[in-house]
Amino acid sequence: MSGSILILFAEDEPLIQSAAEDALVDGGYQVLAASNGQEAIRLLDERIEEIGGLITDVRMGAGPTGWEVARHARSLNPELPVVYTTGDSAADWAAEGVPKSVVVQKPYADAQVLAAISSLMIISS
Repeated sequence: MSGSILILFAEDEPLIQSAAEDALVDGGYQVLAASNGQEAIRLLDERIEEIGGLITDVRMGAGPTGWEVARHARSLNPELPVVYTTGDSAADWAAEGVPKSVVVQKPYADAQVLAAISSLMIISS
């Protein structure tokens, strides 16, 4: 099912990004990495037609938050599957998250992120 779907993965922690990216690739996805919210928004603007899902950390230092990245993504593609990852902002998901999204609490097993995006892909198809 996942085939060659391109996932935009926004995460400012290189070790977390690398491990989760490996799990996504092993799960059959292609990954486009962004190290902050500004880069994620730029990639969304440039490649929204190719991007089939978004995984974003909520807090990525200075610049746009994951909440803002996801809202921007949904303004471009209202059906885009969105997974948030966070160590401390899960309680804000109901108020800040976009509809039909999932939040995965850090620390997480890489398989959790893979399962979350895969389940949203099934729901949106």
